[in-house]
Amino acid sequence: MKIRMLGIVAIASLLAVVAANARAAEPLPRSTPEQQGVASAAVLDLVAALDSEISHVHGLMVLRNGQVIAQGWWEPYRPEFIHLLYSLSKSFTSTAIGLAISEGTLSLDDRVVSFFPDEVPDEPSWELEAMRIRDLLSMSTGQHGEDMRGISLQSDTSLVETFLHLPVAHKPGTHFVYNTAATFMCSAILQKVTGVKLLDYLHPRLLDPLGIEQATWTETPDGITHGGFGLSVTTESIARFGQLYLQDGVWEGRQLIPADWVRAATSRQTSNGSDPDGDWDQGYGYQFWRSRHDSYRGDGAMGQFALILPKQNSVIAINSGTSQMADIMNLVWDRLLPAMGDEPLAEDPEAQGRLKNRLESLSIPLPSSALNAGEHEKWLGRTWKFEENPLGIESLSLHEEGDDSVLAISTSDGTHEIRSSSTRWVAGETELLLGATAAGGSKQENRIAVSGAWTAESVFSVHLAFTEAPRMATIELQFSDEGVAVELKSGTFGGGQIHKLVGEASDA
Repeated sequence: MKIRMLGIVAIASLLAVVAANARAAEPLPRSTPEQQGVASAAVLDLVAALDSEISHVHGLMVLRNGQVIAQGWWEPYRPEFIHLLYSLSKSFTSTAIGLAISEGTLSLDDRVVSFFPDEVPDEPSWELEAMRIRDLLSMSTGQHGEDMRGISLQSDTSLVETFLHLPVAHKPGTHFVYNTAATFMCSAILQKVTGVKLLDYLHPRLLDPLGIEQATWTETPDGITHGGFGLSVTTESIARFGQLYLQDGVWEGRQLIPADWVRAATSRQTSNGSDPDGDWDQGYGYQFWRSRHDSYRGDGAMGQFALILPKQNSVIAINSGTSQMADIMNLVWDRLLPAMGDEPLAEDPEAQGRLKNRLESLSIPLPSSALNAGEHEKWLGRTWKFEENPLGIESLSLHEEGDDSVLAISTSDGTHEIRSSSTRWVAGETELLLGATAAGGSKQENRIAVSGAWTAESVFSVHLAFTEAPRMATIELQFSDEGVAVELKSGTFGGGQIHKLVGEASDA
């Protein structure tokens, strides 16, 4: 087997890239919508629709002609926070493969089995032997979706070996099946041939020159970057990435990604449906989706988007925590696209002011208080104990400090205090997940924001947002003289798992 390692030319090229990236990145230029041919009223219409019709958008940036014409974040999410991208990570992995190909380290036609001779079945099928890197990228490995359902990307076993032992039912290149494990294999191959992890490979070549300073990426237990998910960056980082692709790989006068790769990765490489009105039926490239209106995108679960609209010379970056991904795109197509003209418009200070005010006041709704003063005080300061349960809660208590409420939850790891307010989101950190998934997927201090209110005389409701991921936990405590009933909803906004516990009052 021959594996191409970084050669002298590639190393020299990398050193030049590192030297060129030593300077700080320039901020993205800003402009009014009208200067870029878009009415502020139309942008406001889009923002208002996202705010009222989608549960829940976290961050939005709209770029036209390379200029930021609108940006806003829904409190408690903020522009400086990184955000889990889920499958939007795939487009970054694709970019890394494209860069490795441009450096001569890989080829689209390299056979997958050639990189892992010790993990291939003793008698591999001809279909497996025929699988190439291009088939991984285009989600056309020939595998069936049902054969991949048993794969755990957090398993202690070798995921490379597991993937290579899956049945390959079709000739590679002929059958599209969405396949996150295929993207993982791209990451594993890149790490195998370069000796560095995906994020380390991308930093000097892509992230640093784009000004993407904050980035984390989850890994398997044996240290291979997941590739198909797990990348966290800011909303603006998504916008910069999308703008780079819109500009055919050029950034500040430098060709960071070969233009040929940009065109290939974002073109239709395989068919995935025939519905002309469906944004998931327009074809698939190399880890990019084709979309309606001759556009393309990277996207991730729960509404992470890098929408690239070449005809409109526009990029829309979105983070959210919702199941309404199609609705988000429909709002962009219906509210924003028709308003994008070819020439600048007359300035509209009144509409610009309304847009600015709306963008600066966005917030995920707080729970509504329904109490008069003093009605709930008999439940404060008491301790409630629980029998053994899946959440590991041993006891809890609730007390007030000024205008804030403090929920103390004891587990085998100790006591975790969650501070909340009915009038604002209270920022903090916690190791307590209670069924919700943290951005890093491991036990660590996770950034949170919490709001809480007495929604009835004996009912206290806490909304706990993990602000580096589209995840939330809602804890409802219903008190009575006999005990406290706890209902925990964890997972996505408006969905996920539901746990119910009952605790008894204790003087301890």
